Amino acid sequence: QVQLVESGGGVVQAGDSLTLSCVASGRTFSSQPMGWFRQPPGEERKFVAAISWNGGATNYADSVKGRFTISRDNAANAIYLQMNSLRPEDTAVYYCAARWAEGDGRNVPGDVSEYQYWGQGTPVTVSS
Repeated sequence: QVQLVESGGGVVQAGDSLTLSCVASGRTFSSQPMGWFRQPPGEERKFVAAISWNGGATNYADSVKGRFTISRDNAANAIYLQMNSLRPEDTAVYYCAARWAEGDGRNVPGDVSEYQYWGQGTPVTVSS
């Protein structure tokens, strides 16, 4: 059974930092892109960041560029999201996603439909 388990969410103040982690089990995703998405209250799930199979390419939503950094550790079958200068509008449930399909592992897709496996989410609340 494939599982993606996120951790690291919490309640912080504006300007603070958080690091989210996602560890996969049941399948090795070292040759696949992985990413982070988020779903604010009452809204659809949105792209945050993606990383290619070896970390050589990354992709970020405009709203987080310069503040968030995605990274991965293939030996640990894990990805991370370092979030700095957090804002109230970053409040959301954050989901880890992994792709398992034909394609180039160097890609960094930003669409929900490109990912086949999802974690259960970890909530992040940023107070002003």
